[in-house]
Amino acid sequence: MKTRRQFLTGAAGLASGIGATKLGAATSSPDTTQYRNPIGVSTYSFWGFRRDDFRSIEKCLELAADMGFDGVEILHRQMEDESNGALQRIKQRAFTLGLDLMGFSTHQGFVSPDPATRQRNIDLTIAQIELAYRMGIPTMRINTGRWGTTKSFDELMANKGIEPALEGYTDEEGFKWVIDSIEKTIPKAEECGVTLGLENHWGLGRTAEGVARIVEAIDSPWLQVTLDTGNFLENPYPKLAQLAPRTVLLQTKTYHGGGTWYTLDLDYARIAGIMRDAGFRGYVSLEFEGKEDPLTAIPKSLDMLRSRFQ
Repeated sequence: MKTRRQFLTGAAGLASGIGATKLGAATSSPDTTQYRNPIGVSTYSFWGFRRDDFRSIEKCLELAADMGFDGVEILHRQMEDESNGALQRIKQRAFTLGLDLMGFSTHQGFVSPDPATRQRNIDLTIAQIELAYRMGIPTMRINTGRWGTTKSFDELMANKGIEPALEGYTDEEGFKWVIDSIEKTIPKAEECGVTLGLENHWGLGRTAEGVARIVEAIDSPWLQVTLDTGNFLENPYPKLAQLAPRTVLLQTKTYHGGGTWYTLDLDYARIAGIMRDAGFRGYVSLEFEGKEDPLTAIPKSLDMLRSRFQ
């Protein structure tokens, strides 16, 4: 009988294999088989919270298909209509365009001493899982949330994402709140078949160790990692490697025209090697964060990712 840890490892490997394209004939050794990672794009790459001409999810789908992407990751905050009719139209449009809806990027925050605030975010996350389920999306990005003691996001970025705990509380308490809260969303994720991916985002998920601590404490195949290449601001490669074995979706940042808060010079050939060594066969999702026109920057980013993750 498999141990729980063996089951988790197998589940993560299965989830990371969704959508992979096999290249070449199989041989007697599975290690010699090569796979091309499918490449998707986040609707955020077009909209970026500020380009209203690209707010429409349907328009982003059409652009993604025209540019040659395999799939699309939907940013929840970009959606203007969450009615079931709107969700089904999005799903149908993606299907007719030949696109996978492969990711749902959401926001929530569990780092609060107030039980009512944490419960609101638990309920929000459960509702978001239902949205993903109704659109047929297999994985959903979640965050830990942060203390909120740094009021300006510009200041947070200037401090490299580091902020002090709320007065009278500690990060240790914060981790307990996050773990307890996410654990309450797992039954809904399992019911709906939506794998949650905890992102290395700001807050208690800022470090690889923080993300791993939460995922390992909950110890469920329905909580894995959404790995973002642009959120480790220093020495990213060993940190990416640490989380790569549990990754179900790889978000890849590009910065054509320069980033708003920072620009990273990322070696995607090296990153592709890290992910390949970890057995990752899943979707690579572009998150363009530069100032260049997305209509020119996004196709360049796609070409680069295709060449690295072939």
